[in-house]
Amino acid sequence: MLNTTEKHIRNFLKYRELIKLLVLKDIKLKYKRSFLGIIWSLLNPLFTMIILTIVFKELFKFSVENFAAYVISGQVLFTFFSESTSLAMSSIYSNGQILKKVYIPKYIFPLSKVLFSFVNMLFSFASILLVCFLTDVPLKPALFFSLLSTCYILIFSIGFGLILSSVVVVFRDLEHIYSVLLTAWMYLTPIIYPAEIIPEKYLFIVHSNPLYYFLNHFREGLLYGHIPSMELNLQCFCISFVTLIIGLYVFYKRQDKFILYI
Repeated sequence: MLNTTEKHIRNFLKYRELIKLLVLKDIKLKYKRSFLGIIWSLLNPLFTMIILTIVFKELFKFSVENFAAYVISGQVLFTFFSESTSLAMSSIYSNGQILKKVYIPKYIFPLSKVLFSFVNMLFSFASILLVCFLTDVPLKPALFFSLLSTCYILIFSIGFGLILSSVVVVFRDLEHIYSVLLTAWMYLTPIIYPAEIIPEKYLFIVHSNPLYYFLNHFREGLLYGHIPSMELNLQCFCISFVTLIIGLYVFYKRQDKFILYI
């Protein structure tokens, strides 16, 4: 068991430069010929947050403290999860020609897509801090715990992306179904509204949503200046690492059959 784990770690370290190159290639492609370049990662969540704040705060009279910062914090985290898992899902079959010609560990492709989205999210983090500054949200040292939240959701997204990428190789319709599911998932996640307004009989839906715990952890440190409780940390830790282990297991079991479908 130890020898196998050691072998996988050595293999991962051997290809770390390739992962870095793939992430850099995606970043360059994304901002190629873009006038504002990487600044779009800051402007995009800001524009969306302004629209959502006008609609829900001014028109629907949502009474949430620091509403603008509340919205943008949830929006940036959900956008990362949505983008990273969608890109990871198609990464195996879209690189089918390379995988047929050269031996490369297949997990590198979904992993590099999630890491690429993670870098984008870190750029967008500046927009959250800007909104907090402009709306007088007091930033306290507990803010640094929000970086731990991003690590939790990163690990969760890698695990989830591995599962999706190994299933979609055989069942391509999943790509279309997933985009619909993501829309439903977004509305079932307290990004715009607080979980407290949900009737008690429906709360189990929110509590069974993994993203609810990551968002809570993120906002505790960033918006409220609290150190996330040990219980919340354990919940986030278990959800993220259990998903990663399941993702690795599913991917490992199915990867030898990918070549038949790509």
